[in-house]
Order: sequence, then structure tokens, then C-alpha cells
Amino acid sequence: MRCLSNICIPQVSYASTAPELSDNTRYDFFSRVVPPDSYQAQAMMDIVTAMEWNYVSTLASEGNYGESGVEAFVQISRETGGVCIAQSLKIPREPRPGEFDKIIRRLLETSNARAVIMFANEDDIRRVLDAAKRNNQTGHFLWVGSDSWGSKISPVIGQEKVAEGAITILPKRASVDAFDRYFRSRSLSNNRRNVWFAEFWEENFNCKLGMHGKRPGSLKKCTGLEKVGRDSSYEQEGKVQFVMDAVYAMAHALHRMHRELCFGYPGLCPRMASIDGKELLSYIRAVNFNGSAGTPVVFNENGDAPGRYDIFQYQRTNRSTAEYKVIGSWTNKLHLKLEAMRWKTGDPSLPPSVCSIPCRAGERKKVVKGVPCCWHCERCEGYHYQASEFTCELCPYEMRPDVNRTGCVPIPIIKLEWHSPWAIVPVFISMLGIIATSFVIVTFVRHNDTPIVRASGREMSYVLLTGIFLCYAITFLMIATPDVGVCSFRRIFLGLGMCFSYAALLTKTNRIHRIFEQGKKSVTAPRFISPASQLVITFSLISVQLLGVFVWFAVDPPHTVVDYGEQRTQDPMSARGVLKCDISDLSLICSLGYSILLMVTCTVYAIKTRGVPETFNEAKPIGFTMYTTCIIWLAFIPIFFGTSQSAERMYIQTTTLTISLSLSASVSLGMLYMPKVYIILFHPEQNVPKRKRSFKAIVTAAAMSGKLSQKGDRPNGEVKTELCESMETNSDFIN
Repeated sequence: MRCLSNICIPQVSYASTAPELSDNTRYDFFSRVVPPDSYQAQAMMDIVTAMEWNYVSTLASEGNYGESGVEAFVQISRETGGVCIAQSLKIPREPRPGEFDKIIRRLLETSNARAVIMFANEDDIRRVLDAAKRNNQTGHFLWVGSDSWGSKISPVIGQEKVAEGAITILPKRASVDAFDRYFRSRSLSNNRRNVWFAEFWEENFNCKLGMHGKRPGSLKKCTGLEKVGRDSSYEQEGKVQFVMDAVYAMAHALHRMHRELCFGYPGLCPRMASIDGKELLSYIRAVNFNGSAGTPVVFNENGDAPGRYDIFQYQRTNRSTAEYKVIGSWTNKLHLKLEAMRWKTGDPSLPPSVCSIPCRAGERKKVVKGVPCCWHCERCEGYHYQASEFTCELCPYEMRPDVNRTGCVPIPIIKLEWHSPWAIVPVFISMLGIIATSFVIVTFVRHNDTPIVRASGREMSYVLLTGIFLCYAITFLMIATPDVGVCSFRRIFLGLGMCFSYAALLTKTNRIHRIFEQGKKSVTAPRFISPASQLVITFSLISVQLLGVFVWFAVDPPHTVVDYGEQRTQDPMSARGVLKCDISDLSLICSLGYSILLMVTCTVYAIKTRGVPETFNEAKPIGFTMYTTCIIWLAFIPIFFGTSQSAERMYIQTTTLTISLSLSASVSLGMLYMPKVYIILFHPEQNVPKRKRSFKAIVTAAAMSGKLSQKGDRPNGEVKTELCESMETNSDFIN
């Protein structure tokens, strides 16, 4: 504004773009029809954002225009975030030799910041491009120039390659045809009021007007008949539109003021004669008309015109010619045609200008302190996933990261499958055992009244065979898909088969032991050696196992559980949840503990009855059975507990347990029943009744055997034959 004697005169500018002129507290009477450089800085920021550049440098010519423009750009970058300034350099008013080479080297210190925002005058732009060319940096920098570059040819002449791809902006303008017609019609004769026109004439036509011409040394004399646009090149000055709009803005304001204050009064009325600057300013700020380019002319509260810019890119065509192409516009919002942009002679892909490349999926950003656009990428490890751009979080216990580590997915649940090698082997052994056991049972049932079957103790044999069958059958329950029913049957039958087997064997060995111990004292038969008594004892022992199982049911009802810890490997992709019955290793051993106790007790009795002659009853086969069984279970325990930390724990332990049960059953079946089945089927002549003797004779035979064993004497053939005959013929009586 301009104030004289406390009278302020409003001003309308057609070219001033300095951002500080928008300060209404200092320049409250100033208005302009061109947008301020703050809009230009916002437009350049929007371009940078659209290019996905977040790391740029700035370069300004020293002075109000350059420094104010860069300051506005930096301020916007701070407010919006997302764009970091790598370096902010200044070109001195009077640069020393090598200054521009130094600027290029400084820009290369942050080589990732390829985009350079330039608020520089025309001459500085040309020298910066020349320095980049001199330092072999053609194609490296991505220039973004302000309106001082615009669509001018002079900065890029001879430097087309290094300037290729430069993005520039220019206030939206249009050529006014009426002005061209008017100006082309001007001559020395019809434009005498313009005191500068004669000087323009000499400059434009390169001639001299008379003795007092302004161009000394020029030989050519102006004729005055030259014509603008015909005898010289002519291009309309870009600011013509704004000059006209500024004049029309003042005219519209005065016209409206006259209409309102001097309605019907020709000329200047007394009311307008005493008008002050503030009142005139209000009329100027209120104008709204279509300007010379057809765009509205309006002012905001600060006296600024709207920001309207054309966006250019300097492109080289295949014919090696270069020109500025309009690639978009900015009117309070960016409109950019990315598909129209070209880089490196026809390359449409967007070049980068970023401090750090984007992290891949599953990686978090670790920001460099003080530089939010620079970061290191750290992969989310283990069971962590990328929760946000900057954090990794641990997946819930039953989940694992997905392939990209951008979320969590449920851990796959597995179980022992029937087709697994860990299941095929025990199932095969179990099926063979069930077939063999069924064959023995059928054979015994069909020959139920033969001497060998009767001598074996039919009732106890069937109990023992039932236990053997259950030991084989439990394999199928251990491999079946766990559910409440399967888990319940596992608890019941896991130890029941062994309990049946060893309860029956214990009762047998105890009976033999009591018979021979009683025989050493008297000839009276011991109590509870009848078949009925043996069954009662056996089932009493079995009932203890069943009672323990029912108590277990009451205290801890059976249910399934998914164990995610058993196969929670270091690599989440290998992690599996194991579906199984909720039976701990301790509970499992407790379930088998009673059966193992029966087995150990039976082994003790087998050792005590080892002195019974091998042809007498089943003491020796039972002994061998128990010794072998103890070895099997002694091998089972370290294998079972030694693999408790293995990733294959479920498979190894299940397979080991089922095979141990099947082997135990196979030993009992093979040693106690296969010899009898062999005689029944292939040597029926041996399956005949022997003569019976009294219990006294049996005891006598036992006593003789004991004495012979103690003395170490070997009886002669007759004594041995008699003893053996006595034992064979009375075995049915004992059983």
C-alpha cells in the first residue's frame, strides 16, 4: 500500500508474488491479481506428494523471491509431514568461481534425494544445469522449478538432456487476442503518447531513429513503416493478462462505488470526492468478474488472487527435439496426468526420490532419529507379526504369523493319522495279534473239554486271553481321532488289558506257589485253589484298576485338548497343534502303574516257583513270559520319557506304548498258548487224559523235587521217570 499524509491508497499488483505481501497486518491495502508464492509452494508440495517423493532438497537464489519460496515450501512440509528436506542450499547473489560445482557436490551428498525444488532466477537455473552436466549427473536430478523457470527456453538451451524431465509451474495464463490485434496495429505515428515506444521500436526492428536514436552504432535507419509481427518476431508478454485484470479490477471497483454512491449523478459526485482508502479497498476486495482469460477475478481477505497454475514437463521426443508439455494444473487442488509424464526419453515409470525404500510385508520401520523419512527395515521374527508400520506384536498362543507376517492365522491342528508310518506298524502288529488271539480262543472253545485245555485252567485261560485281546485292541483307541468318547475308552482300556493278563497270571503263580509251600508243611490242600476261587481273586484284582479309573473320571472328567507347545518349533511355519486327550505323562503312568505292580508281583512269584519241574503245570512258561515282559517295559520307560521334549513326541510315545502292549501280549500268547494249540491241532495223540493221583502224591513229588534240588543229587533214571510221571498225571488235579 501507499500512504500519503495519513491517506492510504489501495494498490492492485499484476506481478508481485512475494508471500509476505499476504500479511494483512502490514500490507492491508495491497491486493494482487496473481497468486502468491505460498500457493506455488503448495502446488509444488502436492506434485512431490503425487510423485511419492518423500526426500527432497531445496535450492534458492539469494533474495526475497527465492528464500521466501523455499521457506514457504519447508513450512508446508513440516505442517503436512511425509516429506523431509535433505538439504536446503542457497545460491549467492554474486557466486564465486566453482560455486555451482560445489552446490552439485553438496546435493550429491544425499544422493537419494534426487528431487530438487528450485526457487531461482533464470540465470541461476541455467548455471545449475550447466554444473550438473559438467559433473556427469545428467539424468540423476529430478528438477521441480517455480514460475521463474516456467516454460522459458533460455535456461535449457544447449542443456536439453540434463533438463529432461524437469517439472515446472506457471500461473495459469492465456493469450489475449484483442491485445495482439491492438499491439500489431501500433506504429510510430499512432502511438505517440507512449514515451517508451520509440525505444521498443529500435530494439524490436534493430534500427535507428534519426540523429537522437537510442542504438548507437546501428547502420540501419528506421523507416517508420515497419510492422510488428511482420518484420520482427512477436510473442505476447505473459503478464499482459494480469495487467489487464488489475486495471479492470480497479475499474469495476470504481464503477460499483459510483453506482452506489453517485446513483444517477454524472461524473464524480461530492460523496466520492471525500472517499477514503478503506472504503475504496472494500469495493476492490468485493469485485468478482470474468477476467481477460475467462477466469474469475476475485480477492480473498488478504487481497490474494486464487492459486491457478499450469504444470509443465520438459520432454524430449524421439526426434531429439525438446519442448514443454502441459501435464496438469493446480487450482486449490492438484490435477496431474501421470500417464503423460516422460523420463529419460520416453520412460513413463516414476523415478524415486526417497531416503529409504518401503519395507516389505512383515517388516517394521525403525526410524532414524531426527529424520522421519529415513528408516531401517527390521523383519518381524519368530511368532511376531507386523501389527503396524512401526511395530511387531506376538501372535496369540494358538496362532502363528501368516506367510507375509501381516497378520495371524490359526496353527494347523494335527493328530496321528491312520496312514502315518507311526500308525501303520503298530496297527499291523495289533491286527496280527488279534487274529492270532482269536484263533487261540476259537481253538480252545472248540476243544474245550480236551485234557490240555482243562489242564490249562479253562476259566483263567479265557480271562488271560481276554486281557491279551484287549492289549492288542487298545492300539486302535490310541490312534483314533480323540474325542470325549475315545478319551473315555482310552482311560478304561489302557491299563485294563494288562490288568486282566497279569491278574490272571498272578493268581496262577500264587496258586502254584501256595500249593508247593503248603505241601512242605502238610498234606492238606491250601484254601482258595478251586476255579471259582481263582476267578474271584482275579476279578477282585481287576476291580481295583476299574475303581481307580472311575475315581479318575470323577476327579478329572475326560476331554480333548489341543497342545500347541508340543510342536511349537522355532520356525512358525512348522508349528502344529496336537489334538489329544487331556492325559498327562504322569496320569498315563499312574494308569499303567497298577498293572505294572501286578506284573512285578507276578514276576516275583514266577521266580519263587522256578524250582518246579518244567513238565509240571505252567510255572516255567509263566516265568519266561514275565522275564521277557519286564525287559520290554524296562525298555519302554526310558524311550517314553526320553522323547518328552522331541518334536515327534506324539508319534514316538504313542507308537512305543502300543507296540510295548502288543509285544507283552505276544509274549504271553506265544509262550503260554501256542505250544498247547500246536499239540491240539497237530498232535492230538498227546491230548489224552492221564491217571490222577492224590494231593498227597503230588506233594510228595514236590518234596522229592525240592530235596533233590537242595542236595544237588541226580536221581537215577527210574526215580526221575517216576517223578515226572507223577507230575504229568496229576497236573489236571492241580489246575
